[in-house]
Amino acid sequence: MGLEDRESLRVVQSVLEGPNSDSVIRRFYATWFSRDPSVGELFPPDMTHQRAAFTLAMRWLFGEFVAQRSAEPVGFLAQLGRDHRKYGVTDSQYHTLCQSMFLTLRAELGERFTPSVDDATTEALTLIAGAMSGAAAAGTRPAWWDGTVVECGQVSRDIAIVRLQLDTAMPYLAGQYVSVQVPQCPRLWRYLSPSIPSDVQGRIEFHIRAVPGGALSPTVVTETRPGDRWRLSSPHGSLHIDRDGGDVLMVAGGTGLAPLRALVMDLMVYGENPRVHLFFGARYPCELYDLQTLWEVAGCSPWLSVTPVAEHPANPPWAVEYPDPEPPRGLHVRQIGRLPEVVADYGGWGDRQILICGRPEMVRATRAALIAQGAPAERIQHDPLVG
Repeated sequence: MGLEDRESLRVVQSVLEGPNSDSVIRRFYATWFSRDPSVGELFPPDMTHQRAAFTLAMRWLFGEFVAQRSAEPVGFLAQLGRDHRKYGVTDSQYHTLCQSMFLTLRAELGERFTPSVDDATTEALTLIAGAMSGAAAAGTRPAWWDGTVVECGQVSRDIAIVRLQLDTAMPYLAGQYVSVQVPQCPRLWRYLSPSIPSDVQGRIEFHIRAVPGGALSPTVVTETRPGDRWRLSSPHGSLHIDRDGGDVLMVAGGTGLAPLRALVMDLMVYGENPRVHLFFGARYPCELYDLQTLWEVAGCSPWLSVTPVAEHPANPPWAVEYPDPEPPRGLHVRQIGRLPEVVADYGGWGDRQILICGRPEMVRATRAALIAQGAPAERIQHDPLVG
């Protein structure tokens, strides 16, 4: 039965979601690097983030396979394959990936690796490798885009805005994210969301928060300088606004504002838009770093409402360098509280298109709060939860 055998697929899924999943993925990479030494040159020395991202992707894929949904996995894998051109991955390396994952799962499952599980695993891995390698071979866009940092600055203690001029314009949709490599961390790629729509002149902007213990973001926030050369690769993600789909609720936590800001700016080219209510939240008032821009956009866009939300009513002592902007006359004053609760207190929002961006824990909490208030889960959009 292969991919139609839900029970066999659940057996594989149990390994990927079980308590030993981390050790399983570690063994997979050890097996892959042993069978194909050329693969090791593609990855950074610290594999922590790579293993976590691969685990999340495999869990999601097998969850979709179990649910007998194929369209989104195939689209995701095709996009991933196009993106992996930046590494120079070859067809033979996709083949050894499948072999290594198969051997790892077979060893982990032991007696549970029945002939039917064998068939389901083989078909799933064949689909994964085939979709990725096929899309990579068919890709017509560049494998990457290079650009120069023209401006960077910290707008809060741990948040920076970085603007680049790309050598050639990069096409992407507002709301998508791209993978980025910076000179300070070669071979280490991270996803960042552009905060402006695609620009024909090649300008692009990112909002970046330094994640404590992160391998890349603290370096970007503190060490990025004008003149640095960055490399960007294929856009991902499907956050979008259906202009005929009714009014919109946006919930942005911290630098999760970036993709929603791009979508708002994309709407500004149209004469008529659905109403958009944007909640922008942070720990302290001073961390609502781009509030001034949002107020300016709202001032000339009657379809946009902005509600700032801070968990604490006052700023900490370190905030002296980052003044808290004053709202223009007539706009909403700031709300105090945790973002998920404040948004849910306004109502169920069940008639809205809902987009949520920010830290995974905030996204989960907001989504749960809105569903509890009656919002349909299928109306809620967010990017895959990473980390």
